[in-house]
Amino acid sequence: MKSMNCGLNMAERFKNVKIYGTVKVGEKGQVVIPAAARKEFSIEPGNLLLVVTGPEKQGIVLVKTDAIKDFVSRMTRWLNEPIEES
Repeated sequence: MKSMNCGLNMAERFKNVKIYGTVKVGEKGQVVIPAAARKEFSIEPGNLLLVVTGPEKQGIVLVKTDAIKDFVSRMTRWLNEPIEES
């Protein structure tokens, strides 16, 4: 049985969610990212975006590949650091 966190109301759960508007999928499967989102995330023509979904397939997320490369690089450095024994 899934545990439910009844202590959080809907407003609290979504306080950091921003909605930039809606987009329509074109005949070729293309969408236009709203200008406000492009500006906030510094998305420019030619940027590569990774399209990701979760196991429940309720939506998709776009992530700049540069952000993924940076994350992998930091994780690799962290994994290669010597382990300190206490």
